[in-house]
Amino acid sequence: MNSTTGTRGSRLAEYAEIAASAEREKPEAHGQGEDVTSPSNRNSSTDSTTDELAHARREFAARLGEFRRTAVLVPVDEHDVPLTGDYGGVRWIHAFSSEAALARYALARGEGEREWTYQRWLGARLLDAAVPAVGMPCGVALDVGGAGTLFPPVVGIVPDRAAVDATGGPGGSAGGRGTCGER
Repeated sequence: MNSTTGTRGSRLAEYAEIAASAEREKPEAHGQGEDVTSPSNRNSSTDSTTDELAHARREFAARLGEFRRTAVLVPVDEHDVPLTGDYGGVRWIHAFSSEAALARYALARGEGEREWTYQRWLGARLLDAAVPAVGMPCGVALDVGGAGTLFPPVVGIVPDRAAVDATGGPGGSAGGRGTCGER
């Protein structure tokens, strides 16, 4: 909740804050101006929450790094256009970690009998090339429909030119109509 306007921020703003906080969370920055070995006046539940948030950020950063280095399956149509879906003002490119994950998605859609054409893309290629090519807010949904992960279009995940929280991103003056269609 924004205390000055009384309005709730968007989910993308929350994603952006998580990404920015993860970038600021550096081991060398921890403890500057504070003796971390001495007792603190902070509440232990606040410490616990802070530790849990820091842990979640580190886990997400590790997952992002792993995704960038991994080849994933990207379902495509007859024109080699990746399968996407729009949600919350963001276009999401669907990617899958395995044929089994893609099969679970197909079955959940009631389309398990049809043939699914896919390409293998490196996660870094999706984030660094495909997302900016869309020209509108776009992220990657890994293993959508299951216990997947969203890689939203924010600084630290996608190039600055495609990030919604960067000047000139797809929501700004540099944005345009994308080439990645929804099926």
